[in-house]
This record gives sequence, structure tokens and C-alpha cells, in this order.
Amino acid sequence: MLLPGWVLVTVLTVTATANAFRTLYDTAASRADVARSAGANASVRALYGPVFGDTPGGLVAWRIVVIGGVLAAVMSMVVVVRHTREEEETGRQELLSAGVVGRRAPLTAALLAAVVADAAVALLAAAGLAGAGLPGGGALALGLALGATGLFFAGVAAVTAQLTESARAARGAAGAVLGLAYLLRAAGDAGAEGGRSPLLWASPLGWAEQVRAFAGDRWWVVLLPAGTAAVGAGAAYVLTGWRDTGASLVAARPGRAAAPRTLGGAHGLAWRLQRGTLLAWLCGFAVAGALFGALADGAADLVGDNPGTREIVERMGGRQGLTNALLAAMTGLLGMVAALYGVGSVLRLRAEETAGRAESVLAGAVSRLRWAAGHLLLAFLGAALLLLVGGLAMALGYGAQAGDVGARLGPLTGAALAQLPAVWVLTAVAVLLAGALPRAAAAAWAVAGACLALGWLGPALKLPQAVLDLSPFGHLPKLPGAEVTAAPFVWLSVPAVLLTVVGLAALRRRDVSG
Repeated sequence: MLLPGWVLVTVLTVTATANAFRTLYDTAASRADVARSAGANASVRALYGPVFGDTPGGLVAWRIVVIGGVLAAVMSMVVVVRHTREEEETGRQELLSAGVVGRRAPLTAALLAAVVADAAVALLAAAGLAGAGLPGGGALALGLALGATGLFFAGVAAVTAQLTESARAARGAAGAVLGLAYLLRAAGDAGAEGGRSPLLWASPLGWAEQVRAFAGDRWWVVLLPAGTAAVGAGAAYVLTGWRDTGASLVAARPGRAAAPRTLGGAHGLAWRLQRGTLLAWLCGFAVAGALFGALADGAADLVGDNPGTREIVERMGGRQGLTNALLAAMTGLLGMVAALYGVGSVLRLRAEETAGRAESVLAGAVSRLRWAAGHLLLAFLGAALLLLVGGLAMALGYGAQAGDVGARLGPLTGAALAQLPAVWVLTAVAVLLAGALPRAAAAAWAVAGACLALGWLGPALKLPQAVLDLSPFGHLPKLPGAEVTAAPFVWLSVPAVLLTVVGLAALRRRDVSG
């Protein structure tokens, strides 16, 4: 169910943006204003890319091509690694290979699944855009740009699955390629107006922009990610023949002869397993926070006099001034993304179970609660550290643009940390599922993703406040600028504690790997 759900979320994101933008910018003057403002602001270009034309379709492509490409890329990477390296790591592939199954059959199946999913994204997104009243040619060009971007990263993931010895390392390496692609695109867009930087041609996300959907429809550019994906798939097929099932081409670095004292306990083991992931997330939050802060200084110019856009920003961030509302919306987004880290960190417990490593740890003098506490400490405190770094980076980015860094540190850092109770609620949901319903633990991703969609797309779709309040983030004050009371923080902390306690109690009683 994960793959159809991901396709549906991606397509709905594209079509919802198209419908919202057609309503918001329904005059030529309003579209010209936003195109001019976005093109003149380097921070906005770094975040969304350049605007190619001030038509309704051009604005939709400007807003959706990067985020849509990232969604398709992550989907493809997860699918390919899940059905190749992860199957080998858990030992299931060895059982299948004992039968009449070809050596490259798992890779073929994984790539076919990614191709079908990316084709579905391309065609359904094109149909949704055309159904929203946009020109059919541009709609198909944008859909193909998104699908081809997903195909490129399917090829990347196919290669990293051959090189690394674990699914986590394969996903991390492919994710690093995606992060590099985003940074190259952002640097290229920020440094030159109109998409003329050569850096854009070094990034598959830049290629998606250069398709220029609804502004000339450069169909030939789609061949770049599609062709590169074919090369990556071919390389993966060759590499598969060079290694044994379960082995990797890049040998693991041998460990120390004697383990350090930090690995003598469950907390040290959890830190060793998750420190690389936490460091990568910290780097991402630092970059995102600085970018969001720099973007906020041009909020008034970007929104202009458009009442619809102002209403959406105020629904996301409150009515305490346009700049503060945008900053509050950005800190809320940091909180929702930090919840994804918390969920992933908790679900590492379940991954250790299914891989059989938890049994080895618990066979010694380590209780289940102490084993779980090491991972949960990183989940809850790691999320707090992410928000702290994101808030500080946002303050530095905004303060550097406005010329008053010192005055922004406290309010923006506090606004980011104010998201913590809601983040902990979603993290606690993952604890409950991993402890009480381990086979349904992956549903924690759906809960966190739904809250992210409500917070980010709900205001643009003008959903009722009662629906927005289904997310714990809907109950927090819109900081900076709003009045602060203790009540929402207390009421959100209570279920976070209760869900965590119930989840740990269930973990103590059930069978490991059950």
C-alpha cells in the first residue's frame, strides 16, 4: 500500500497546487507581479526555481517542479532499495534465490516497480493538470519531467544497492546524491536569473526545470534523466554479476580490535547506529533554516497585494504581520519535517527486530526498556536538536538579510522549539505502534505524512479549521508574534507521555520480532 499511497500524495500535491494557483492568481496583473517578485529574489529562486512565463501553467510549474521531483525521487529510491538490498540484508532473497530465480530477477522487479510508479505519477499528474484547465501539452511536459526525475534516482538507487552492504547505507548514499542535486540546483538558480546557470545542467532537478513546461515545452530535456536512468540500470545489472548475494562491492571497513567503552551499553549502541543519520538531518536543517530565513525578508514583495496569497500565509502562520506569519509557517514546516526524523528514529527499533539483531542484544544482561531507551532518547532529543539548529539557522539567515541578527536569535529559536510538543506526539505514535502493533509500525509514516500534508497543503485548499486541528501542530501558537500560553504545550505533552508509556509497556509484554 505504500507505493500507491506515495503516487497518490504526489499527484494530489501537483493538482491541488494547480487548482489553488488558478484561484489565487486569476488575473494577468497578479501573475505578472508574482513572477517579477520571484524572479528578482535570489532566495525565492533557490527555494522554488525561476519563473518561466507569467501564465497560470508557468506559475504552477515554478511552484511544483522541484518539490514534485523530490517526491518522485524519494519514492523511487525507497522502492528500489526496499526490493533489492533490504531483501538481501534480511535473508529473504537467499531463500528465493534457492529456487528457480535468476540472479538479476530482484533488480529487474524493483526497477519495473519504480518504472510503473513513475509512469503513474507522470500520467496522473498530467491528467490532473489538464483537468484543472491548464494546456494539455504543458501538463504532459511537467508530468514527464517529474516521472523522469524519479527514474533517474531509481537508477541511482540500483547502483548504490550494489555498492553498499546495508539498506540504510544504500538509502543514505542515494539520498546524498539527491541532496547534492538539490544544492546544485539551488545554487544555480540563486546565482542567475532565468535559469541560465551551467550548474543547473549538472543536476537532475535542474533538468526538470529546464523542460520549461507551459513555457516552450522543451521535450528533448526529458531524455537526459531518462537516458541517464537507463545507464544507471545497466551499470547495476553489470555490478550485480560481480558480487555474491548478500555481499557488497564496497567492503565494510574493519572495526577496531577492541570496542570502545561507549559501545558497552544500549545507549552507546543506539548512538553508534544512528549518529550518521542524525548528522545528515542536522546539516539539512541548517541549510533549510538559513534558506527559509533569507526568504522571509522578501515576503511582502513576493505576496504583493494578492489577498488570496495573504490569506493562505496567514492561515499557515497567523495574523501577526505578513513577515512574522511567513516565519511562523516556516518554523511549523521545520517541526513537521522533524517529526519525520522522530518517526524514523523510533522505527529503527523495529528494523533491529526484523533483522534479528535485537535478539542478540537482549540475550545478554540488557532489558527491553533499556534497549528501547537508547533509541527513544535519540528520537526525542534528536528532534529537539534539529529544531534548535533549524531555528538558529533561520535567525541567522533572516538577521543577515534584515541587518539585526542578535534581535532574531531568541524569537526564532524559541518559535522553532515551540514545535517540539507536536513533534513528540507523532514520535510517541510511532512508539505505540512499534510496541503494541509491530506489524503495523510503518503506519506511523502515514500519520506523520498526513499531518505534514494538512499543515502544508490544508491552508491552500482552504480546509476547515476542524480538519486542520486533526494535526497536533494545529494547536500550537503561531510563533513568532502570537500570544504564548502554557495550555497547548501541556495538553500536547500529556498524550506524548501516555502514548510512549503504553508503547513501552506493550514492548515489554510481547514477543521480540512478533
